[in-house]
Amino acid sequence: MIRRRYAVSGQVQGVGFRPFVYRIASENGVTGTVLNGSQGVLAEVQGSRAQVDGFGRDLAEKVPPLARIVSLASEDLTPVTGEDSFEIIASEGGEGHDVLISPDTATCPDCLADMRDPENPRYRYPFTNCTNCGPRYTITRSIPYDRPFTSMSCFPLCERCDSEYTDPLDRRFHAQPNACPDCGPQVWLADGEGGEIARGDEAMRLLAEKLKDGKVAAVKGLGGYHLACDATNAEAVDRLRERKNRPDKPLAVMVPDMDCVRRLAEVMPEDEAWLTGIARPIVLMAKHPEHPLPETVAPDTNFIGLMLPYTPLHHVLFEHLSEGGGGLSALIMTSGNMSSEPISLGNREALSRLSGIADVFLFHDRDILIRCDDSVLRMNPYSGKPIILRRARGFTPSPVTLDGDGPCVLGTGPELKCALTLTKGGMAFPSQHIGNMENLETYGFYREILAHMQDILQVCPELVVRDLHPDYMTSTLADEVGAQLHVPVLALQHHYAHIHAVMAENALQGSVLGLALDGTGYGEDGTIWGGECLFVNGETLEHERLARFAHLRLPGGEAAVREPWRIARGALWELGYREPEFWWPWLTEHEAADKFLSQVLEKDINSPRTSSCGRLFDAASAMVGLCSSISYEGQAAILLEKAQDMEERSAYPCPLLTDDQPAVLDTLTLLDAVREDAANGVAPGVIARRFHLGLINGLAELAATVAENLGLNRIALSGGVMQNLTIAVELPMALEMIGLEVFMHTQVPPNDGCISLGQAVWGRRKLLLDE
Repeated sequence: MIRRRYAVSGQVQGVGFRPFVYRIASENGVTGTVLNGSQGVLAEVQGSRAQVDGFGRDLAEKVPPLARIVSLASEDLTPVTGEDSFEIIASEGGEGHDVLISPDTATCPDCLADMRDPENPRYRYPFTNCTNCGPRYTITRSIPYDRPFTSMSCFPLCERCDSEYTDPLDRRFHAQPNACPDCGPQVWLADGEGGEIARGDEAMRLLAEKLKDGKVAAVKGLGGYHLACDATNAEAVDRLRERKNRPDKPLAVMVPDMDCVRRLAEVMPEDEAWLTGIARPIVLMAKHPEHPLPETVAPDTNFIGLMLPYTPLHHVLFEHLSEGGGGLSALIMTSGNMSSEPISLGNREALSRLSGIADVFLFHDRDILIRCDDSVLRMNPYSGKPIILRRARGFTPSPVTLDGDGPCVLGTGPELKCALTLTKGGMAFPSQHIGNMENLETYGFYREILAHMQDILQVCPELVVRDLHPDYMTSTLADEVGAQLHVPVLALQHHYAHIHAVMAENALQGSVLGLALDGTGYGEDGTIWGGECLFVNGETLEHERLARFAHLRLPGGEAAVREPWRIARGALWELGYREPEFWWPWLTEHEAADKFLSQVLEKDINSPRTSSCGRLFDAASAMVGLCSSISYEGQAAILLEKAQDMEERSAYPCPLLTDDQPAVLDTLTLLDAVREDAANGVAPGVIARRFHLGLINGLAELAATVAENLGLNRIALSGGVMQNLTIAVELPMALEMIGLEVFMHTQVPPNDGCISLGQAVWGRRKLLLDE
């Protein structure tokens, strides 16, 4: 007879872990106890050595669906006498320092079965959940994760729900959001001024009716509001775009099942696994050639973003949409906000901010405590791994595992696509996508998340790391936080942060080459970086800029980012073309401005120089007439990628100039080839393909040369350009063909959503070096 204590830390509370322990204890015939403690779940078991060892194996290998074990420790104890059962006992007091809160997860099959059974008390109840599914992060006010500390605290359990909640063999045992129609949250439908129209299932039925009639609805979801309309109705889609001021950017679509997904997209097995899994992100897939949706859903790309229902409310809505037959059930489900603002969270807030967009509102009375947008990803068919474009619902607050223990550091992130990261022990916790730090609303959202994450992680930063740019709102905030906490604030250059993030995700030690390819990053020399080959050592924190793209001019400064024709004009000027040798595509609309720009370039007024890869795509897109002005970030590059004629095999020259230090990848020669073919009337699709191939070849030559000089064979790829599927697939192929080992992002986005992770792990290492 032996006795053993097991201490399990990680995502082990609120996920059915104690009932799981109770069950495997019964199966292995051991006695003992299990409880929630401040360090996780503590179990003591007693039996024969074979019984206890069997329990230990099951504990490690048969964890519940939502559980994530970070550490599992055991120690042998002295056996006790008189113990004849296994019990779940009351939780210990104290705050949960080593307990991870689960992300919100999709409705499980068992709960769906309850909702679809007319004899079940939860038939079509929009808030059905159990320990294997439902809201977690977005309803959690603080730790420990118990009902009084969630937004369910104001819904006392009825007798039936309480009996489930207290029964260790019930799948709703200690499911904190547990509820039913008798005791839980309710939905109601309101008009554009907030006047109630209907409640309960009748509200869901009427909502479906109004969506079929072409109305735009604001629908309260899990982490905020969606703006919804019938995705098959071109007029409804146009109406939503006009009201939301989103003329071109692709819109996400929700459909009820995989059969509908296959009607709209070409689906790989990995796509289906993500679509049907517990995280339920939006997945970008190639459009089906015969898809029935209007082109205005995603006009600039050959891809469509699809997701399946992930809350009971969504499932109930689609059941009502399917009643009476008809065609495809598909809903636009886009963030409930105006462009650049955070997603709406509360009922009054939504009515105030969205009343000019939505015709009707579906409200409910379960408070959303934490804003959290839908996550977005696409599969990389070369690596078989995801490219995460937006990390939020379903992923946050799951950590990135780091090497060894370490101090708490805050990485405050960049200006665009901002997220923050806190480190704790051997983990880094990136926040959900916060957005562009361009207004007070987003700044307020940022402060909410910073306070919340410090609370649920029970940490206080010893160091704050910000971007090198002095005028970013996140830089100002970093200085404020540092002063409040009386801790130092350090700055890390944007592109080095990109590479440190890749290294952290892939647990890379020592030195790597890094290709950081994006739109904008404040450089150490005061210029705008964005096409960089870097040396980075993650242990000594040595950095060096080894090579860059040729400089482009940005005549008009920020205006050039919004109007790519200006960047094209600046490139032509650098190449010596002062006057049009053919009718440049932008002249029809901007002839007068083009003449004025000549003077700006001649006098070098407000024309900053950049090595940006993103601006290179902008210039090429404008030169071939695809995009002179943008309505959303990355539009010109997206159109250039879409235009490619994939039958084309030729590549433009993009030579490496090694006389300068740092070396220069001559991307101006690449653009000169674009100009020449455009002047000679070569089809845009051919030019677009030759441009992509030329850039990939140039980057491969650059990497090969630098790697040989330094004796390095590992290269890390990061930056927003790695969202381009052509680059994400064909660049790693080219690099591996020359013998390099390639590392990319799979847990955080390659865009600026990874910057705070890189900042935080860099700062953490710096503190460890300084000890």
